[in-house]
Amino acid sequence: MTVRVRIFHADHVLPGDTPPIADGAVVVAGRDHGDSEGTVVDVGSASDMLAKHGSSGVEVQRIRGLVFPGLVNAHTHLELSAMRGKVPGGRGFVGWVDSLVTQRPEVAPEEDGAAIDAAVDELVRAGTMAVGEVTNSLAAVGALARRGFAGCIFHEVFGQDRALVMRRVSGLPAEVAARWPSWPSRDLAYAPAPHTLYTTHPDAVRALVGRARETSCRTSLHLAEHVGERRAIEHGDGPVPAWLLARARQSPVWPMRPLFDYATSLGVLSSHVLLVHLVEARADELARVAESGASVVLCPRSNLHIEMKLPPLLAMRAAGIEPALGTDSLASNASLDVLGEAKALGDRFPSVPAWELLKMATWNGARALGIRSLGRIAKGARPGVFAVDGDASAAADGASFLLANALLARRMIAPGRSGTDVTP
Repeated sequence: MTVRVRIFHADHVLPGDTPPIADGAVVVAGRDHGDSEGTVVDVGSASDMLAKHGSSGVEVQRIRGLVFPGLVNAHTHLELSAMRGKVPGGRGFVGWVDSLVTQRPEVAPEEDGAAIDAAVDELVRAGTMAVGEVTNSLAAVGALARRGFAGCIFHEVFGQDRALVMRRVSGLPAEVAARWPSWPSRDLAYAPAPHTLYTTHPDAVRALVGRARETSCRTSLHLAEHVGERRAIEHGDGPVPAWLLARARQSPVWPMRPLFDYATSLGVLSSHVLLVHLVEARADELARVAESGASVVLCPRSNLHIEMKLPPLLAMRAAGIEPALGTDSLASNASLDVLGEAKALGDRFPSVPAWELLKMATWNGARALGIRSLGRIAKGARPGVFAVDGDASAAADGASFLLANALLARRMIAPGRSGTDVTP
């Protein structure tokens, strides 16, 4: 097979990890249909790239619009896709989850499967290359593997009965082997994950976080998602204890400690953990998160649907946190387009540069999931290069143009691949 070199000359190139390049170009190369296809050779201004790489025989494609890397949706719950539009929001987290668990059993298995397949197709159309899928059932693993996604499968564990939940933790390998005797994708890492600090026994949280640390992989945890969570952990009252007792017949011993002190005692503030939401985190707590090296994933449209509140993005930036973005589930969101999350934040926080919001949907997500070859147009990366066609030549900021025109169709112009650099 011969090596094919192509130059994509666009009105704006959005590298993903750095500010946009007006009148830019991306050089990609690889053997047709080989493992190296779509490898980025160089990126920069069009004049520099054409002078450096535009020799005779090199194909130059002029893109009237934008070029950007494939997206990374760092927090999804694809197995809930059949619940799209069925769970009303605006009543707080307990009201939302109560409606969810009431309606969930009414969904037929075949409806679940079809909805997951449709959701994965939606991710593809959005230009998504990798996901952080949080799952109880592993139901979406096959669909993600078939469509070539990279990322992490976070197998969620919850329960406050210590004996039962620890038995579940120890039985996870057999559970996975029964479902997948041979794991279907080398690009999808697998990791057990605690659900939350208020639904998972502390010994299980310690064990799962410890496993992530010992195996140098990543795990995930919903943290500081809503005010009821803090109230339960710190005071043992509020809507969460009452709901757990009524629904799950569980009445745990509440720690009665500051939320982030409790999280620290369980090892949760760690570089091996993705902390999801942090809507209720305070400035001093965010400083502790930043110091710990933990990754942060925000799901703003889901937070707006459930609690009508956004995460404290400006305080996060002041603390030095660079969050990734996720869409959460279709039970709390209108779509699985992670650019919609970036736009939602941009609408509320106009002082944040648009290219930083795009970085949250690309490179920050890839870093959070431990995938270095995706999420940015950089030498040696294979991020999947996408184009949006539109009259962007007069736009001063290509990233702002992309977010403002997020409904325009996206097309892949160079394939991507994570290789084997997904953290095991």
